[in-house]
Formats: sequence, C-alpha cells, structure tokens
Amino acid sequence: MTTIRNHDADEPARLRTAMVDELRGDPITSEAVADAMTAVPRHLFAPEVSLQEAYESNTAVPVKRDGDGLTLSSLSAPHLQATMLEQAAIRSGMNVLEIGSMGYNAALLQELVGPAGHVTSVDIDPDIVERARTGLTQAGYERVDVILADAEHGVPASAPYDRIIVTFDSPDIPPAWLKQLTGDGRLVVPLRMKGITRSIAFDRDGAGLISRSYRLCRFVPVQGQGAHDRRRLTLDTGVYLTVEDSDEAGFDVTALRQALHEPTSNAWPGAVFDMPDELELFLLTNSPRMALLHASQERIDGGLLTAATRLGVPALIAHDGSFAYRIKRASQDSDTGFECGVIAHGPSAADVAEQYGQLLLRWAENFRRRDAASIRYLPAQADTPPEPELGGVVRKRHGSIAVSWPPNSGTAGGTPA
Repeated sequence: MTTIRNHDADEPARLRTAMVDELRGDPITSEAVADAMTAVPRHLFAPEVSLQEAYESNTAVPVKRDGDGLTLSSLSAPHLQATMLEQAAIRSGMNVLEIGSMGYNAALLQELVGPAGHVTSVDIDPDIVERARTGLTQAGYERVDVILADAEHGVPASAPYDRIIVTFDSPDIPPAWLKQLTGDGRLVVPLRMKGITRSIAFDRDGAGLISRSYRLCRFVPVQGQGAHDRRRLTLDTGVYLTVEDSDEAGFDVTALRQALHEPTSNAWPGAVFDMPDELELFLLTNSPRMALLHASQERIDGGLLTAATRLGVPALIAHDGSFAYRIKRASQDSDTGFECGVIAHGPSAADVAEQYGQLLLRWAENFRRRDAASIRYLPAQADTPPEPELGGVVRKRHGSIAVSWPPNSGTAGGTPA
C-alpha cells in the first residue's frame, strides 16, 4: 500500500541534506557521492514508508516477501549504499552495471557517471524491474537501462563495464561478471564465505581479482541460477553450524551433539575485544575447522549456549567433536572496555579452548585494524591458490577465495559492539 504523504515541497530536500550530513566522514568520504545522494529523491523509490523513514540513514525498506515472510527484495539502507559507492570509486564517463535493481541506486550511479557515462541495471524479478523503471521515470533518470534477466549471465549487450556493483548476497562470482569487466575495472560484490558476507571491492589481478577494501554488509540472497542455500548441520533443536559444502564431510555431527551437552571449560587469554566483524573474518579464515555456530534464543535462555551464539559466532571444532567459541566480558584493563574469552565443550575442551585463545591473541596483537586481510579470487580454470601461511582458501563452484593476513606492525582500535 502506498503511504499518502502531506509535506511541503522543501521537506524532502531538507531530509536529504540531513541524511548526507549524518553520513559524512563514515561512510561518505567524497563530494561526488555526497552530491549524488543530496540530488536523488530517495522517497520516490520508497512509496511504502513515510518521508522521514525513507531518509533514515540506517533503515532498509523491505519491498517484496515470500510466503514465509522472508524478504526477497529491499531498498538498501543509505549507509550501505554510500559505503559501496565509495568502494566503487566511480568517475564521470564510466560504463556501469548494477546487478540487482531497485531504481534508487541506479539513479545515484547515473549522477556519478554523468551525461558522458552509462548505467545498466538488471534484475530477475519483473515486478522489481517495473518498479525501478517507474521510480527512475518519476525522478527524471530515464537514461538508465533497466533490464529483465538472470544476473548470473550479466548483460553482455552493454559490456564491457568499468564498474560492476552487485546488490544481493552472492555465494560466488559467475564467470560472466569477470568476462564483462574491463581490464582495469572494479567489481563490488557482497560475497558470502564461511557463512558471513562482506562487501568486497575487487580489482583485476592477472586471471583473477584482488581486494582493495571490504566492509560488513547484509543483503537479501541471490535468486535465479546462482541461488545456493546456506548449508547447515543441525546439532540439536535450535542449534546448528553454517558450513561450506567442502567443510561438511570433515565434521562428526554425532560427536558434536554429544559434546554440546558435556561440561564446559572457560579461558580468558587476555585478548582485547574490538571490531568484531574483523575478528570474525580472521577466526573463520584461519582454520579449516572453523564454522559459524548458531543457537536460538530459547536454547540460550535455557543455558545450553551463551548469547554470543544468537547471531552466529566462529566455533573451532576438534576432530573428537569438542568445540570452542568466543565470548566477552567487561574489563577495566582493556582500552575498549571489553576482553575476549573462550568457552569450550567436549572431552578435549581445555585443549581446544587454548587453541582458540591463541588465535584471539594473535589477532589482537597483529591484525586489530580495518582492512587487515587481503582477499584474492581465482576462477576455476586458473591454478588453485596455495594455502597462505596465515589464512585459508574457501572453494566455490566457480572458483576459490584465498584470504591471507599480511604482517603489519601498526594497529588501530575500533568501537566494541
């Protein structure tokens, strides 16, 4: 249902200016992105919500749901859209492909590429395509081409592209996207690996891609040929692991189920708790025996697992089914006010807790900063990347993701979450 709005003509402009002012510094760092977001009337692309809600910097607008209430399409929050636009570093005159259309982001892209550039936006859902076209027409951005197609194949008719920006959770990078990217092009994609998703800005690097930045993000899942359900190993009612296909065979589910109900072992190695998104990426990519552990609120309230598992926490899994995961507590000795600890289950709980604690210390002492990891993508036809000395390789259907952690003597604190 469309919300009836009564507002003066200047109110949308005031709200856009306030939104941009709030986003300046983080994530908006360029005048080009600030100007684009000041110019585009976002509320025309979000008729379901109030004018004020359309311009809330951290609010996404759900647009379409399935029969179970799962969001299939949404207009992303301005904060996330600004983040990805800054990652893309779009310049005037570029040819840009947006994969996943809602109209508003395509309008921002048109502002950035200017009259000499071109924007193509593709989506698999005819309702979303029609919605995007309507919004773009109402907002005056009729030069954007909105295409109905499966994004797995890109849009070859308008290729090659200087920039490709993907606006859904993608389990892999289809060959067509690489093929349609220019030799010095950049791909910004919310890439799923080890159960988590990061918006990664990739540049060309030989046969593959190398990251220039990555940021925490959350998107609706891909539809169409590229769709791939998350793999789950159920350990008990309301308790499961999220795993990659290649990980599943290495975990003894029977042993894990037994360990889940055994007495626990706690350890506090003295590692600061900070930047949980960076810490999460480090933990998941530094052992092939790491997986995300989830528990329902009911199992947490019942004391089976702690609150750290509600949204998923990296768990280190021993061969005998013992496992450990990260917890935190307030600490006056930490410069963030919090420290990391470990809780472990199973017959070798003390040993696996110690191993986990060493990883926490290693991150806190050497990699506690933004963009500490280097993420490389190699397509399947290229040589399989070797396991890095510090990091790991995640194998996908179309290629492999190698995450490494180059040494750096500098560290930078963040804000605990």
